[in-house]
Amino acid sequence: MAPNTLILGIGNVLWADEGFGVRCIERLAETWAFDDNVKLLDGGTQGLYLLPFLEDAEILVVFDAVDYGLAPGTMKVVEGDEVPAFMGAKKMSLHQTGFQDVIATAQLMEQCPPTLLLIGCQPVELEDYGGGLRDAVAAQIDPAIEIALKRLADWGITARPGKAAAADLADASIMRDAYENGRPSEEQACRTGDDRFFPTEV
Repeated sequence: MAPNTLILGIGNVLWADEGFGVRCIERLAETWAFDDNVKLLDGGTQGLYLLPFLEDAEILVVFDAVDYGLAPGTMKVVEGDEVPAFMGAKKMSLHQTGFQDVIATAQLMEQCPPTLLLIGCQPVELEDYGGGLRDAVAAQIDPAIEIALKRLADWGITARPGKAAAADLADASIMRDAYENGRPSEEQACRTGDDRFFPTEV
């Protein structure tokens, strides 16, 4: 039987390139379908709430924005025992702390998937609340998916053109097109914080 596989996108779409992983899983679900042994999940920033999903998986593929210390927009693939180290080496946000805890807890319970694959992209911009992916990061979505599909095929898991089940994905209102195209202009919405709390000149 084909192994139970969890393909997970994590991150926070509200902070620009932090949403890379979620946008990867969104694109994958829009263009490829899988058999019932493969589950696609928008993990967002759920942290330990993701633990039950890992317990059921034999293979875990994760898409995420990761600070590798590389040039912005660079993609890097990490596998096996190196994955937990990279998830916590240089945290960009609380979601990475949470997911590192998920893996550590699953390992402690001896329920961590034996096969781990992290497909990460070095962010360009994080400090843009409400912003979308920068071009260099968005350009890595399709290459990241190609890497995932090739590795899945190596493990005997095939994808076919189509659409995956959307029950475990984000609400349509925050899918990439709706979210980025619906953002107010800089004149209408402050880009750096809540302008009600900025000091005013006397």
